[in-house]
Parts: sequence; C-alpha cells; structure tokens
Amino acid sequence: MNIMKIKLSAFITGILVFTVTGLYAQQQRLSEDARKLLIAHSAISTLYVDPADEKKLTEDAIIGMLEKLDPHSEYSNPEETKELTEPLESNFDGIGIQFNMLTDTLYVIQVISGGPSEKIGLLAGDRIIFVEDTLIAGVKMKNTDIMKRLRGPRNTQVRIKVQRNGFKDLLEYTITRGNIPIYSLDAAYMVDESTGYIRLSRFAITSSREFREAIGKLLLQGMENLVLDLQGNGGGYLHIAYELADEFLDRNKLIVYTQGNRQPRENSLATEKGNFEKGRLVVLVDEYSASASEIVSGAVQDWDRGVIIGRRTFGKGLVQKPIPLPDGSLIRLTVARYYTPSGRNIQKHYTMGNDTLYSRELIARYNRGELMSADSIHFPDSLKFNTLVSKRTVYGGGGIMPDVFVPLDSTRYTDYHRNVSALGLINIVSMNYVDKNRKTLNKSYPDMLRYKRNFDVPETLLQELQQMATEKEVAFNEEQYNKSKPLITLQIKALIARDLFDISEYYQIVNDENESLKEALRIIGNPNVYYKILGENHPPIHAQTAP
Repeated sequence: MNIMKIKLSAFITGILVFTVTGLYAQQQRLSEDARKLLIAHSAISTLYVDPADEKKLTEDAIIGMLEKLDPHSEYSNPEETKELTEPLESNFDGIGIQFNMLTDTLYVIQVISGGPSEKIGLLAGDRIIFVEDTLIAGVKMKNTDIMKRLRGPRNTQVRIKVQRNGFKDLLEYTITRGNIPIYSLDAAYMVDESTGYIRLSRFAITSSREFREAIGKLLLQGMENLVLDLQGNGGGYLHIAYELADEFLDRNKLIVYTQGNRQPRENSLATEKGNFEKGRLVVLVDEYSASASEIVSGAVQDWDRGVIIGRRTFGKGLVQKPIPLPDGSLIRLTVARYYTPSGRNIQKHYTMGNDTLYSRELIARYNRGELMSADSIHFPDSLKFNTLVSKRTVYGGGGIMPDVFVPLDSTRYTDYHRNVSALGLINIVSMNYVDKNRKTLNKSYPDMLRYKRNFDVPETLLQELQQMATEKEVAFNEEQYNKSKPLITLQIKALIARDLFDISEYYQIVNDENESLKEALRIIGNPNVYYKILGENHPPIHAQTAP
C-alpha cells in the first residue's frame, strides 16, 4: 500500500500543477475521475497475476480516452512525435541528400546545395551500398531504417561506401552530419508574362519566409497576378496560415477566429505588411487541402480578395493544442474550433468516438460523384453565409466550397497506370534513364527552357516500362495503356526534369496538364471574368510593385 500512497501523492501533485497552469478546471470533479484511473493503474501494476507492461497500459489508456473525443485528438509516442514534427520544423540533422530506393538500392536523386554530402563530393546518381559496415543494398531494408543510419546529431560522422558509374571499386566517404533545411515551397515561377505561380506543400515554420522570398523574386520578374496552389496541402502550423493570409489582406481585416468550450474567442487580424494585397489572386484547392489551407482560402473567399478554384476542401476546422509529456511523447488535444471571417466553421460532421465513417468520407464523396460534378453537392440553408464585401453566398459545415468547380480528371487513369505507379516503375525507368544518360542530358539541355521545349520521352523508354511491368506480373492491356500513355509520358518527362534540375521544374512539366491551373489562367487573365465571379461590377486596377 505504501507504493500506492506514493503514486497517489505524486498524481495529486500533478493535478495541482495542471490546475495552476490553467489546463484544467473543476478540480474536485476531475481529481475524483482521475483518481479512479490512477487506482486502476496502480492495482494492475501491483496486484495483477502476471507481469504487466505499465508503459503500454498508460499509452493504451491515453489512446482510448482520446479515441472517444474527436478524429483529430491523438497521442504519439516519442519516435512518432519526432517524425511528425520534423517536416514542420523545416530542418533536421543529417547528410543532405534526397534519395529513392531503386531495386533495393539507395539511389541519390539530388545532393542538397551547401549540405555535408555536397561538400565531400557525393553526386546525384551515386548508389549508397554500405552505411558504416552495414550492407543496405539488396537487402530490402525499410526507408525508415536507412534514414536512422544516415541521420544523427550534428557534428557526428557517418562512413558510407558508394557505387558510381565509371568506377570499378566502391568509393568511401566520411561525412560530418549537419543541419539540413526542409523546404515547404515546392515551386515558384512565372507561368506567363504577368502571372506567377507558387505551390506550397505544407505550412511549416519557414513557409511564410519562403513565400515572401519567392513572391519578391516573382514581382521583380513582372508579376501582376498570382496563382497560389494549395492542392494536396494538409496544413501545419496555424500561425503560419495567419501570416500567409496576411500577405493578401489589408490591415485589421479578420483572418480567422478560434473559440472553444474552455477557450475564449481569439481573433487573428491582418497587419499592414502584406506583399500582395492588390493584384488578382487565385487559390487552387482540392479534397486534400485541409486545416491551415482552409484558413487561407476561407479568408481570401470571405473578403472577396480572390477566386477559389478546384474542389471542396477536406473540412478540418478543429484546433489542436500540443501537450508534451515527460518522455518526449505528445498529446494533440482539440481545444477549439476555428471560424472564417464570415463566421463559418468548416469542420465536416463526425460522430464522437467513431472515426470509421469520418476516415472514409473522401471515398464517399467519390462514390456519390461529388468529385466529378458540383451538382451532387447540396448544402442546407442553415449553412449559408455571405461574403463580407460583395455579399456572395458561401457555405460552412464541411470544407471550403470553391467559387469555380473543376472536376477530377479521370480520363487518363486506368488500372494499368495504377499498377505500374504502385510498383514505382515510372520512377524506376526515369531514374535509370537519367543514370545512364546524365552527361548527355546535361550537355543537351543546360537549362529548363530548352529541356521543356525540346526533350521528348523516347519510345524505347516506354517499351522498357512495359517490359518491366510484365516482369512484375502486370498484364499488358493495350487499350488501357494507350489511354494512359499521355499521362505516363508526362510523368516520366517531369521526373527526369526533377532529377536534372529540381522539384520546381517537375511542377513546370506536370502543370501543363493541371486542369485547375488551366482554369485559373483563363480566369485570372480576363479581368471582366475574374471580377464578375467576385461580384464586382467595376474592378479597381492596381499595379503591383516589388517590395
């Protein structure tokens, strides 16, 4: 019983600490409920007939409680917490390469400029065979296991052996690990003489800085209009969403407000520092645009600041507060809902304690035809809201409905394409081609403009893909292949561009067939159409200048 008293005393002390910090209210009620949980835990750990894993019991109890709340309150163990936060923190300690697994071998796609690998002479196309004395090639090792071996604390060393074309023996390098930046901005370039394009993959800690740098460069190139691509952007840090929306809105305009049962309303307002408050703006979204993406697109739509194009967004309007635990694990607890400036909460429906239907909601959208036709989407009158300038009708209760709907293009997608893509064969043939022809390609296409204009995917490469697919037991279907051939060819050309140049060049290729972007350019290039959508009869014309 002494053990139980000690544990009980420690627990009560913990409750008092939480009360002081304001995380809990109604101390008496909560202490009684929590004491029950502690007594159960102590009884199991001290009296149960067999040895009990106390750590797992505790984690299971936390997970069980969170599962009864909402789909976005969750627990992550220390390792999961690190993996989840790294992409948002925008840096980690490692050797500085982008890689892919090519036939069970680590193939270096790119060496990050200024990183440790570039400094010691590692090259794109190299294959890492050994890390320290561990063979990692041809042994079907998981990517996560390989990354654990390559990553490590800053200023520590790792020894690798590399196979390089033209060299008979393996090359050995010792790399001193360093800080490696992770970028959230995938692409920024001029689509035409007056329209810039920026694609953001997530809202990371450096995203607003990356955006400002990119938009500054585009303005210097003559940008007057901007297409912001948030397709597939699942969100990230909410304060970064506020900062990004601030780039488009005038001072003191409401960006978003949050409110919860125990969280008073908190407003986020725009400042005067926006770099693109006047030019024509289009935001691209789809069914995978969520959370922070919906804050930005909701604010832009509610203030009639720009046109939203694409498909209805995911519908995540819940705010999670991270609660770190002593062992490095983390609870993300939903503490509030966020609301767009017009008062919309765009969280889609969920049933407490049952996330099965919630997790399959996007599949349900597809099955009822919503991704193909806007006519299949129906909102009750209770979810109608008005924008704040033109008083246009917009809807809450399940994502941001775009101003202009663009259906999902499924005409070129077939089972054959899905199968070769799932096996990674399109990536493999692209990397193989670059690996064999890198010198010739670099000489023939020293810049992206010449590559995009003049490079054609050779038919022999497509035949190689067919043969590889057959060897992997993907039956050749001529009708499906011919239907998907333009898409396969486009993807191969884009992947080769990525290997020769960078990820931005990849999007410059694939965006040629981006239907949402095509619609954006049609609208943004015609002021009469653009401002008619926004409900303005006499649009002001403003020239945008570089900051």
